Amino acid sequence: MKIVVLAGGVSAERAVSLVTGAGVCRALRENGHKAILVDLFLGIEDVPNGLHALFDAPDGLCPDVRIDAAAPDLAEVRRQRKDQSVRVFGPNVLELCALADIVFIGLHGQDGEDGRVQAAFDLLGIRYTGGGYLACALSMDKAMTKRIMAAEGLPTPEWQALPPYTKADAPRLANELPMPCVVKTTSGGSSLGVFLPEDRAALEDALIRVLDFGGEVLVEKRLYGRELTVGVLGGEALPAVEILPAEGEFDYAAKYQAGGAQEICPAPITPEQQAQAGELALRLHRALGMSVYSRTDFILDAEGNFWCLELNSLPGMTPGSLVPKEAAAAGMTYAQLCEKILELSYDLKRRN
Repeated sequence: MKIVVLAGGVSAERAVSLVTGAGVCRALRENGHKAILVDLFLGIEDVPNGLHALFDAPDGLCPDVRIDAAAPDLAEVRRQRKDQSVRVFGPNVLELCALADIVFIGLHGQDGEDGRVQAAFDLLGIRYTGGGYLACALSMDKAMTKRIMAAEGLPTPEWQALPPYTKADAPRLANELPMPCVVKTTSGGSSLGVFLPEDRAALEDALIRVLDFGGEVLVEKRLYGRELTVGVLGGEALPAVEILPAEGEFDYAAKYQAGGAQEICPAPITPEQQAQAGELALRLHRALGMSVYSRTDFILDAEGNFWCLELNSLPGMTPGSLVPKEAAAAGMTYAQLCEKILELSYDLKRRN
């Protein structure tokens, strides 16, 4: 098949997306597909031999990319685009996607996980991988996910969505909110826009800093315990992963830098606990209307209770990401996982 692997964009998770896209693109080419990587925002401006010829590019247009310790400078990314347009879809992106048999969505964060790209593809009749626009929008908004968890009776820490406020309100809020807590933007990913204040001074700082990420601000009761995550693929739960940050918390740097965290898969939990976590992940996957695959994050407390934190509609698909590790524990290679996602997505009916 001719496949566009769509990655990049101008999300704070741009670098993660490009590494995901490059890994997926290379795996699909190994599987015999004519796969190319296309940057959502930068697109492809110079096409001397026509768009069709790009699918025969010997390297799949895969860039040499890596994930640095800090999130990318998005202003610099925007300056790289020759036409200086603010359009989300870069030059020739939609045209290439329309020529492909299917688009493998390797985006993370804004525009990819929030359902807007999926909605555009639905309107244009373009096939794509993963969940549909509504499921992605609901799961990207952590407050909406929490409301659905409550409606479905899924265990989740106590939380509240703060009304709009300014930095001048932060001292008052820091004195009023319960501690210990987690402060997060409702639309963040890769642990960006998540703060774990240890005291009220740090809480005030977190309430100020989280405003830079945009979106609604959610404050959640902080639960202490083991961090686990469970993927869902094709209606079945994958083996759980336990995450042990090498130092401090499982933040952006810990997730993607060598030595930043230890990830144990399968997690050292009992078969009964694996079954319980898998069932919770499946219930949330279905409640949000997700398709094909997802990943749900949990806290397992000292009393043995699982608490659902959030669902990732487009979990990382770098070769070293969590879902590929879970798939490997289930006996599936990275290339087989990419192919399975493709197969499960191809025949989905997105619109009636």
